[in-house]
Amino acid sequence: MITIRKADARGHTDAGWLDSHHSFSFGHYFDPEAMGFGPLRVINDDRVAGGGGFPPHPHADMEIVSYVLEGALQHRDSLGTGSVIRPGDVQRMSAGTGIRHSEFNASATDPVHFLQIWILPEADGFAPSYEQTTFGDAELSDRLRLVASRDGRDGALTLHRDVDLYAGRLKAGTEVAHAFASGRLGWLQVVRGSVAVNGQALGEGDGAAIERQARLSIVAGSDAEILLFDMAR
Repeated sequence: MITIRKADARGHTDAGWLDSHHSFSFGHYFDPEAMGFGPLRVINDDRVAGGGGFPPHPHADMEIVSYVLEGALQHRDSLGTGSVIRPGDVQRMSAGTGIRHSEFNASATDPVHFLQIWILPEADGFAPSYEQTTFGDAELSDRLRLVASRDGRDGALTLHRDVDLYAGRLKAGTEVAHAFASGRLGWLQVVRGSVAVNGQALGEGDGAAIERQARLSIVAGSDAEILLFDMAR
């Protein structure tokens, strides 16, 4: 079964410096029918104006992944980590027993566009930690590249949850496939362009909850960028 959540059904926050769309309930946006999917709790599609950003704030017991599409995102946290995240970079922060961090647009003038993803950890109380790595265009082009997983295999970031996160940049007409082991859940997020998933059309910002599907066929209707989550329940 594939259930599509259309882009225009998402929650929306416009704070001037921040334009954000929420695939699931977040902050002041609450939808009892959209509280997450499996261990996936938050997908926020954020655009931050030049000079804007989130001042230091706390998190605990959450796996937080940042995926930048355009621009540059400045990160600082209470572990002493400071970095700039650009397209091709993927960041994982395990909040664990508690962490404070800030995220700001690294440019005073140009916007930054990124996805912030929250995944529920398998247990509370992990030590806070941070990882960041870069995946080159050749690694992401016309394929599904593993960028985060529980075991960190193939150079992926590590997660405290049985979730495999794949990213792909597909040229129009390209087809990629993915097989799910029995009992696993999937979520496909279209971050740019359009695709057909097992024949169903999805556009930019659309998401698809995937259950009881042994195989996905993903065909790019235009140049597209996607994230695919393969998750234990």
